[in-house]
Amino acid sequence: MGHCEDRVARRANLADQMVDGSLAIFFAGEAPPKSEDHAYDFSVNRNFFYLTGIDRESACLVMSKRNGQVSEILFIERPNPDMEKWTGRRMTVEEAKVHSGLETVLYTEAFEGWFGRAMSWQNLQTLYLDFDQHSFGQPTLQSAHRFAHQIQQKYPGLRVMNFHYALGQMRLYKSSSEIEETRKAIDITDAGIRNVLAHSKAGMMEYELEAHFNFTLCSRGVREHAFPPIVAGGERATILHYVTNSEATKDGDLVLLDLGAACRYYSADISRTFPVNGKFSALQKQYYQLVLDTEEAVIAAVRPGVTWKELNDIAKSSLAKGMMKLGKIQQESELDRYYYHSVGHPLGLDTHDVGDRDAVLAPGMIVTIEPGIYVAEDSIGIRIEDDILVTETGHENLSRQIPKTIAEIERCMAH
Repeated sequence: MGHCEDRVARRANLADQMVDGSLAIFFAGEAPPKSEDHAYDFSVNRNFFYLTGIDRESACLVMSKRNGQVSEILFIERPNPDMEKWTGRRMTVEEAKVHSGLETVLYTEAFEGWFGRAMSWQNLQTLYLDFDQHSFGQPTLQSAHRFAHQIQQKYPGLRVMNFHYALGQMRLYKSSSEIEETRKAIDITDAGIRNVLAHSKAGMMEYELEAHFNFTLCSRGVREHAFPPIVAGGERATILHYVTNSEATKDGDLVLLDLGAACRYYSADISRTFPVNGKFSALQKQYYQLVLDTEEAVIAAVRPGVTWKELNDIAKSSLAKGMMKLGKIQQESELDRYYYHSVGHPLGLDTHDVGDRDAVLAPGMIVTIEPGIYVAEDSIGIRIEDDILVTETGHENLSRQIPKTIAEIERCMAH
C-alpha cells in the first residue's frame, strides 16, 4: 500500500476500537513562542501525522462512531492571502483531501460549532483523545490536555479516554511504505557518516565534524534530524546523551557518533565510533572488537518471538565476559560500571518510538541494536548501533552498508 492507503487503513483500525456513541479527536499541535517575534520550529504531533499525513499546525482530525457508522472530518487553517505574504501559502482543501484520503475537510473556525451540535444532537458519551504523558510531573502543554480540561468543565458527564496506547501498538508494525522511508533516512545517514570520516583529522572541533554530516543532509534535501546529533570525542563519549559538540578532539581520541536523518519524520538512528586520526590503537581495537562482536551476536538473535530481556541478556553476557578477559572487572555483576543502558528500542516516527516496551518482537517491527562500553579512566566510549527490521523468518539489517568493522572504518578514512 502507498501512504494514503495506509492512512485510510489506520483510521479504519482505530474506528474498530471505538465504542458506539463516541468521538475521537487528534490535534496537529502548534509551535510554542520562542521570543518576542519568533516561535520554535513546528514539529507535527506524530500520531496526527500517522493518521492523516498532514504536516500543518492548528489542524485536527475528528472521527465519530454512531450506530455502527463512522464519519471523519479534517479541520485545517483557512488560507489567508494577506498572511501568506509573510508566512507562505497554506494547504488547500483539495490538497488536504489528497494527502489524507479524507473526503470531508472544513476550516478550523467551524470546529466549535460542529462540536457543539454533535454533542447536542448525537448523544455522544465517550471522547477519545491522545494524551502523550511520559511522567506525572511533565508539563501538560499539549492541545489534547488543554482541550480535555475545557471539555470536562463544559460537559462533565462525558467520559474521556486515552487513545495513545492503542496508537502506539499500531505504530510498532511498519508498512512497506514506512520501511521504504526508513531506508531512505538510513541511506542519507550513511552518506553523512562517510563524509564525516572522510574529513576527520585530529584537532577538529566536534561541531566541525557535525557540520560535515549536516551538509550531507542538506545537500540531499533533508532538513530534519531524527534527534540532536551526538559527536563526542575522548572521555565525552562516556556521556550517553552528550549533545554540546563544542570541544576540540585530540590526536588519539576515539569519536562517538550517534545521529540520524529523518525522511517524512521516519528516523534513522545510527552509532559509529572511529579514531579521529584514522587509526585505532591496540587498546582501542580490543574494546571496539568486543562491542562489535556483542552487537553482531545480539543482531543474530533478532527474530519473531524474542523478548527485549533476552536481547539484553545476550548483550550483558557478551560484554561482561569480554571485560573480565580484559581485566576491567572480576565478575559479571560489575558490568554496570561500564555499560548502563538498554541494548535497543523501537524505531519509527519517533526515534525512541512508541509502543509497549514489553512486547515480543514480531514481523514488521524496526528496532535498534546498540550495545556499548564506556571506560572513563581510559577516555574511551564506544557504541555501535544498527537499525534492524524484524522479518517473518528472522531479521534484515537495514544499515549493514554503513562502515563498521575496524578495517572498513580505517579504509574509509584513508580514502
